[in-house]
Amino acid sequence: MTSYRGASDELFPDPVNARAEIFVSDYPTAITPADPARLDTRPPLFVFRVAADGPAGEEGTRRVLGALRGPLDDRGPLVPYALVPAAEEPVLLTEQAGQLLENGTPRRMTPDRYPHFAVVRSLVTYIRDHPWQSAGGYAEELRRHACDRQQAERRGLLGRLPRAASTDVAPDGGDVKGWLLRVFWLSFTCHLPRRIWSRVISGKVMRRWLGGMREAGGRRDLYQVMAHVAATQAPRLRTQDEQRREQALQTLEKLLLRALLEDLATPRTGRYLPKRRRRTARPVLLVEVPPPGADGARRAERFLRVLHELRDSAPRPGPLVIAVGRPDDTLLTELGALESSLSHAATALGARDGTPVAFTFDEASLTGPGLPIAQVEPHRRFRTSWRTTTALLTGTAVLALAAGGAVLDRVRDDGDHRCVGGTASVADRARSRPVPLNARGWYRGALKAIADQNRRAETYAARGRDVRTVVAFVSSPPRTEDDMRFDGTIPELRGIAMWQQQLNRDAGSDENTVPLRVEVRSTGEAYRDAVAQARKLVAEVRDEKDTEDHEKIVGVLAYAQSRDETRAALQVLGKEGIPTVGTTATANEMLAGNATRSYWPFTPDNEREARIEANFAGGADIVARRDDHESCSPARRAVVVRNSADLYSRSLAGRFVSAFPGSTRVFDFNQDGDFGPQPPDGAPTLTSAGVLAEQLCKTLAEEPRSVVYWSARAKDFTAFISAMDNRGTCVDQPVTVLGGNELTNVAQTGAYSEQNWLRLYYSAHRLPDGYPSLSAETRQFLSRYDAFVRAYGAGADPWRQDGHSAVSYDAFHVLSEAVNQARSRDERIERRSVLITLAGGVPPFNGATGYIAYAPDVNAPPVDKTLVVLRQLGTQPQAVLVCGAFDMGESSRKQGRPCVS
Repeated sequence: MTSYRGASDELFPDPVNARAEIFVSDYPTAITPADPARLDTRPPLFVFRVAADGPAGEEGTRRVLGALRGPLDDRGPLVPYALVPAAEEPVLLTEQAGQLLENGTPRRMTPDRYPHFAVVRSLVTYIRDHPWQSAGGYAEELRRHACDRQQAERRGLLGRLPRAASTDVAPDGGDVKGWLLRVFWLSFTCHLPRRIWSRVISGKVMRRWLGGMREAGGRRDLYQVMAHVAATQAPRLRTQDEQRREQALQTLEKLLLRALLEDLATPRTGRYLPKRRRRTARPVLLVEVPPPGADGARRAERFLRVLHELRDSAPRPGPLVIAVGRPDDTLLTELGALESSLSHAATALGARDGTPVAFTFDEASLTGPGLPIAQVEPHRRFRTSWRTTTALLTGTAVLALAAGGAVLDRVRDDGDHRCVGGTASVADRARSRPVPLNARGWYRGALKAIADQNRRAETYAARGRDVRTVVAFVSSPPRTEDDMRFDGTIPELRGIAMWQQQLNRDAGSDENTVPLRVEVRSTGEAYRDAVAQARKLVAEVRDEKDTEDHEKIVGVLAYAQSRDETRAALQVLGKEGIPTVGTTATANEMLAGNATRSYWPFTPDNEREARIEANFAGGADIVARRDDHESCSPARRAVVVRNSADLYSRSLAGRFVSAFPGSTRVFDFNQDGDFGPQPPDGAPTLTSAGVLAEQLCKTLAEEPRSVVYWSARAKDFTAFISAMDNRGTCVDQPVTVLGGNELTNVAQTGAYSEQNWLRLYYSAHRLPDGYPSLSAETRQFLSRYDAFVRAYGAGADPWRQDGHSAVSYDAFHVLSEAVNQARSRDERIERRSVLITLAGGVPPFNGATGYIAYAPDVNAPPVDKTLVVLRQLGTQPQAVLVCGAFDMGESSRKQGRPCVS
């Protein structure tokens, strides 16, 4: 086991031509950035390999780990961190890492309580130390053990109550009276609190994360789940076969690490509550990886494999994990680690997820000169103990309550629960007839507008101006009215054409503006050909020798939907380094792997949207009361309808379930029957909209104060609406539905205008016309949109309030600005120059969707990007919640809950 005492004076190795100074500079600021909002990113896993064997390798590993640990400690931890050395005990590395974090709280910060880690650790260690196949009473045995462990460690109120086996704290007396006193005394001071605690912690763990894991198998009780795990893994734990035993330990490590990552999610910080002093920096885990076969190698490799497996499902931001040592190539292949330079590793420190990053220190650099790493500077240091602040606040609160108790009882009358957005349904003030849709005509009109601007750009090129081309990947052209309702292609193309029109018009007077051509390329229905089209584009850009300058491609606009196909296509574009600016794809999973090299999303990701919507549903009066339809209440239960085969749907639904404060019930709905493997949370799978309507009505009858959260696609939603009308089993009462941006297109065409039972809320990315604080830029966009529809549309238009066109308009603005900035440093306007500009952050601007400001060196949506919740009322949606920078100077911090939590 390597010793790290006194390692704070180590210098970070400085390999030749590796740009180590960039990593040395960015490492402290990634842990304690000046802007606390940057802590919301989750850096990828880092693997630093030491290319030396024997004592030289151990010394090199010690040097790198010591250099990385030094800035985090100054006679005590400055930030929460754990340096986990090579060892065989404890068997699970996560157990040691969690204990080190618990014991290493920075001065005057409230210790992180690690409730999930503590209870799962007690259960996992018990299962590991008692590897027998569990009987029926094993779940109760685990429950008792968890309570005993909680009390032994004196955690919370339970730890200060009598132990179950203790009778010396009960009243004395040997007669019947004494016996009754002892029985009742222990019942109220021991047995009942233990039962309550076990039920509460079980509910928290299952609801937050364990219920969604495959290991849960649909069970709803923590101790039953762990008993099932014990029964499954006991034969493996008892065997002498090391490979089978390793499989069992990997399952236990997965559960324990997932619990630790849950506790390392961003806690509430700041404000006035002293218990919110839980973190002012990113937690750091430094892991030593011995060479294969050495002591501790197996447990370190197991930890890294499990960490990589959990990256997509664990909550943000999680810790910064850096593994240092001598892992073998097989492990790096399993992790998908990309060998890179230290400068790329520095960039990845501020990235949002991404593929694991690997760098190898050669033997010469490990013994040569090095660079010092500056000490981290937490952006907030506490001058008093949280206990002192607690005492002051408690005294103040008691005085305030004593003075204003009578007033508080009258602050809000129980009958005054006005519905957010009013009591009307989507049928109120609806058109007498739906808007006539002209699918092919409107699509051809948008393409004609782009073709007109392409000819204008080519005219500039003929005069000697620098002109380049942008590719817009869209789905297949709509053939029917249904195709158009369920797909945002036409509004998206309109926004692209509108910005191209504005850009080429500005180029007439501004020589620094680069006119752009747009090539619209279809990727098939539901983007099924996205990967093939991406590969075709890669082949084209690799062979540009004979291509005219104005036809050279400098970037891509894509994609409007988060699907497995579009995610895979982004990997192809990212590997080639083709600059890509997203439009309305929102799944966090889109930004991973190679996509982190070249893809910049534009709209808020699913994690932020789900959190805001969950807070909104659980805290705002949106669900109509059965006894009084004029009043509403917050939702106590969310009935979540998802499609587990759809990336967007399963991503949004999973994050909503994790964030919703009440109970949830999930239905997996796919009319095509494409569910893939059985959903890990045991949700029922349905293919019939009629059966879904029946099941949903039963659920609403059980808990009337329920909101239906719809994350499946709009086509399935329309089928569900029709089934509800046809069955009619619960449409005598209002049904409240909250959905994502997927529902915008179809809702605004008037497709649901006859459903007077439907109260519909959904998210959008632009404020609607008529909102009091509508920015000048958004009003200008609406004026340009009206003019565009008159010129290239035909008849009435249903999408004036839709955000898809504004999103693509602003996204194209971002990409064009990156091209303009790239030209100032590179006359050839190469794609690499555009990438560098995007990475540095294009200059902020006010756009149609709000204030657009990308943070430098972070592949993430614009900072505090606007998210709106609309209430559909006939033809006119009404904004009932606005979060983010919808105008310069606005922010979620000002807006409070549910925008900030």
